[in-house]
Amino acid sequence: MFTTDRLIATVAALLTLAGVIAGILALIRPPGRSAGLRPAIALAAGAVGALTGVLVVATADGGPGTGNGVVGGWAAVALGPIAAGLGVLALLRLRRSTTM
Repeated sequence: MFTTDRLIATVAALLTLAGVIAGILALIRPPGRSAGLRPAIALAAGAVGALTGVLVVATADGGPGTGNGVVGGWAAVALGPIAAGLGVLALLRLRRSTTM
């Protein structure tokens, strides 16, 4: 059964995964026309996903397999800072390349 908590945790985990992908793409591709969009997406997705994951884990009544979204919440908590960090690195790289 797909409970509401599990759905929220899964969406948070997928959001942070998308943030990690956006951050990686922002770092490996050269700055272009919309260079500031990918780092901003990575930073925002990482922060929102990690906070949602923390809320899911904090309000869970049981452990993994209970339908409370614990596994997805922990995945979001783990991937969120990675996505945010990649976004910050890409923003710093973009800032450095525009000031030269």
